[in-house]
Amino acid sequence: MLKEATTKYALKGKRVYIAGIHGMVGSAIARRLSALGDVEVLGDSSQELDLRIRSDVKKRLSDLNPDILVIAAARVGGIKANNDYPVEFLNENLEIQLNLMSTAHKLGVSRLLFLGSSCIYPKFADQPIDEGSLLTGSLEPSNKAYALAKIVGIEQVSAYRREYGMDWISAMPCNLYGPGDYFNDKTSHVIPGLMQRFLAAKTQGLEEVTAWGSGNPLREFLHVDDLSDALVFLLENYNEMGHINIGAGSEITIKDLTSMIAKIVGFTGTITWDVEKPDGTPRKILNSDLINSFGWRAQIELETGLRETFEWMQLNLSKLRN
Repeated sequence: MLKEATTKYALKGKRVYIAGIHGMVGSAIARRLSALGDVEVLGDSSQELDLRIRSDVKKRLSDLNPDILVIAAARVGGIKANNDYPVEFLNENLEIQLNLMSTAHKLGVSRLLFLGSSCIYPKFADQPIDEGSLLTGSLEPSNKAYALAKIVGIEQVSAYRREYGMDWISAMPCNLYGPGDYFNDKTSHVIPGLMQRFLAAKTQGLEEVTAWGSGNPLREFLHVDDLSDALVFLLENYNEMGHINIGAGSEITIKDLTSMIAKIVGFTGTITWDVEKPDGTPRKILNSDLINSFGWRAQIELETGLRETFEWMQLNLSKLRN
């Protein structure tokens, strides 16, 4: 049974500032908002505005005077990057969140959406993971610093709601992929990382590619266009205390995902698994019953989305390598 929307917010006629507008998620949100019509979409590149410097953030947002702030900016990366650079992942994400939320409050930005990550949940949380699982167990060690920063962000949003009555909300997506992702060996998430490696192996005529771990973990992947649709839906319809999950509703083993990507790229060699490398959380799928109960569901099938993402990667390969 569908629930009625908690609140209906009109986005048309509003000025929406997207922190991280040139990233995969931020650019997808910008496309979705622009498609609505009569929404002024604002944002800056990291070269134009360093979100880690509060004085610069305050000046820029004061000049633009947005009605709504979407926080899609973050330092992100895969298992290796998180494991190798915990200080940077913790410090930079905390700085970005604190600067944006503090400034938004001082400017009276009453509507804000903070984007978190499913890594906030305990490593061995009951599956599918519902929103109430937060802080009920130990985190996955390899991305603990990033997860803690995102947990702080959720608490910041809740604290501003309780103390100041702000209509701020938090959304927690599952693993994301799609056009605009990072395609490099050192910081990529699993999907773009595999696409690049298989393409390189195919181009070089290699007969073998080694993947991390056992391949047994189960993961849920959401196309970024589905996410942007969900976030705009939440901005228009949702105003509750506590974060809300956004998932695709299906899962796949890393081994099957790897084989699917190899087929899409056209790599026909052998895939071996380095079991000395970490697997991360053994299974992670979100319980998205809450957002589904309001009438939103993911629409893009995984294989269709992967093919689209690989096509985008090929068209943008020279730019991605610069």
